[in-house]
Amino acid sequence: MVGRHGDFMHMLREHGYSFDPLHVAQTQGASSQSGHHVQHSMMTQGTTVLAFKYQDGVIVGGDRRATAGMTVMYDRTDKVLELDRFCVMAIAGVPATAFEMARILEHSFKYYRRSQLQDLSFEGKLRALTKLLKENAPAAIAGTGTVAPVFAGFDLDAQEGKIFFYDILGAEFEGVDYAVSGSGSPTIRGILHYLHRWGQTPLYQLPEEDAIVLLMRLLSSAAEFDAATGGINYEANLFPIVKRISSNGVEPIAPERLQTLCASQVMRYV
Repeated sequence: MVGRHGDFMHMLREHGYSFDPLHVAQTQGASSQSGHHVQHSMMTQGTTVLAFKYQDGVIVGGDRRATAGMTVMYDRTDKVLELDRFCVMAIAGVPATAFEMARILEHSFKYYRRSQLQDLSFEGKLRALTKLLKENAPAAIAGTGTVAPVFAGFDLDAQEGKIFFYDILGAEFEGVDYAVSGSGSPTIRGILHYLHRWGQTPLYQLPEEDAIVLLMRLLSSAAEFDAATGGINYEANLFPIVKRISSNGVEPIAPERLQTLCASQVMRYV
């Protein structure tokens, strides 16, 4: 075709799709030619989340900030959503879409358990999330419903914690030892790679307390270099959401414990 570059992403942009997750697609083309230009407002975004394996299972956490462009919309967002007794979805992207996905998955898993008198398999849970993300692809491409979650849980059949991450179109990848998503992820991913490969103790051998402290330090580091990631506000008693997943199921880490660990092992290094 004359005038085409042979690039699918370029073709989508020519037809008005925007891949900046902070902006909604702009309608151009015929409207622009007639002198009309449509500009939609920015969508609320949630970042940053991570999960990594420790000696008892998986530790999952997320900062609390939700933004719209350069505006902080809310600083107490829960981005680590429990889907059932043994798995969570940590969200990065548009909270409205992610929360609805979490509600659908939670009800689906509950219905299966009650109707089949057993939990859905770990693989079945992964497929359910993949299906929702693929169905959300048009909104993700348009920029109105971008969600790039981290799925973490304890596989009862394999008796081990597992971590998976997804792109906005539903492609599934297993995080062998860790996974990160959101705007603060480049900082955290680099630190995790270094510590896991050359640190004194591999991530999966860390005791629980060390894992919690590391998670808070990682999110604090991300907040230093990414304006969209909320840091720890000790005075306001504002800490990341942290949950552990083991053979005992999903268990939130109490804010009081986070406060104690933060005072002794996080804030004193700042």
